[in-house]
Amino acid sequence: MQIAEHKNDPLHGKTLEMIVNHLVEYYGWEELGLKIRIKSFNHYPSVKSSLAFLRKTPWAREKVEGLYLYTLRQEKKSIRSLQPEPNKAEDINYELGVDANEPENKQIEQS
Repeated sequence: MQIAEHKNDPLHGKTLEMIVNHLVEYYGWEELGLKIRIKSFNHYPSVKSSLAFLRKTPWAREKVEGLYLYTLRQEKKSIRSLQPEPNKAEDINYELGVDANEPENKQIEQS
């Protein structure tokens, strides 16, 4: 695999243990067990037993990696939705050289 391909692979540099821990933190064991029906997620779940099973079972590992990629996309979407949209009025005022913090009608104070 070339260096450029590594940049586009969200699994590159991630261990299976990191992936499982992320999914458990995000979903919890109960929901994770509902999403991927394997014994090590449903009956006395632990990271250790899950890793042992996933390392021996390619189809289960693929499901876990797929759910991890889906989860990353969902997290990115939720982060984007929390970012405020740019204030168009402020952008227009900036282009016109208007300070939005200055009152439009200045009153001259009398001494």
